[in-house]
Amino acid sequence: MRMSELLGFDLPEFIRAIGYLGIFIIVFLESGIPIGFFLPGDSLLFSAGLLAALGVFNLFTLITLVVIAAILGDSAGYWLGKRFGRKLFDKEKALFLSKKNLARTEAFYEKYGSRAIILARFVPVVRTFTPILAGVAHMHYSTFIRYNIIGAFVWGAGVTTLGFFLGSIIPDIDKYLLPIVGLIIILSLLPIVFEVLKTRKNPAP
Repeated sequence: MRMSELLGFDLPEFIRAIGYLGIFIIVFLESGIPIGFFLPGDSLLFSAGLLAALGVFNLFTLITLVVIAAILGDSAGYWLGKRFGRKLFDKEKALFLSKKNLARTEAFYEKYGSRAIILARFVPVVRTFTPILAGVAHMHYSTFIRYNIIGAFVWGAGVTTLGFFLGSIIPDIDKYLLPIVGLIIILSLLPIVFEVLKTRKNPAP
């Protein structure tokens, strides 16, 4: 029995049911729209790639749609942040959404901007909010879109192709879907964990 069936949810069957359009919409929402932060990202792409190996999807079409959706979703998040984000930071003494934290966000993107846009692609939840914060911080759009496109290709094509490759060489790979996706998520979180530990050890003045 598949692990996903034990949990009462068969992700590959869900993806098979929603098809190309459903995958496009989920990737778009999860890439930069606040309501999409809970949607599957890495697991969706990996499973879709696995289904492509089984002949359910065309790999080239799938990757093309995923990359386009990821770029558009990040761009939408950026413009949401740039247009409405600063209104969230109006209060001087707010616990999180303060002008002081806005200044810190701007400093973060000044120092780590390009790297953050790419790394965030591989981190659940962070992937959704990073482009919004980039817009809030008024990161130069020419810089943002460049690394947005790079990150979309690396993440969208990379994770999808990984699922396709493993699905092509390992029989019944979907039985090991959740452990593999879990490992991918853990590995993708490591850079953020290291950055947080580094910041706590050497706090900014």
